[in-house]
Amino acid sequence: MSVAPAIQIDDFVDIGSIDEVPRRGARCVTSGDLRIAIFRTHDDQFFALEDKCPHKAGPLSQGIVHDGCVTCPLHNWVISLRSGEAQGADEGATRTFSVQVRGDRLLLDMAELTT
Repeated sequence: MSVAPAIQIDDFVDIGSIDEVPRRGARCVTSGDLRIAIFRTHDDQFFALEDKCPHKAGPLSQGIVHDGCVTCPLHNWVISLRSGEAQGADEGATRTFSVQVRGDRLLLDMAELTT
């Protein structure tokens, strides 16, 4: 998925179908140098985080999605999908983005992509 050729709706950009993101998995979109991981939980909630663990910049999109969190594949840091904050004794956070579901489409807030 990519943000570049997407369709803009209001202040949001259509980044693809919900079917492109597997349950308990992720897919990435890019906007310039920014790589955003779109996560889908087992109960079809969608979250968007910068695809960079706050520890050593590991690819969160390749991590395991569980209990409203994702575990980084590099060093097992657990990151909240809702807040982007590291859980447990770990400290730090990754950037979060607003994602909306309209019908079967996923949308990201354009203003958040440019700040």
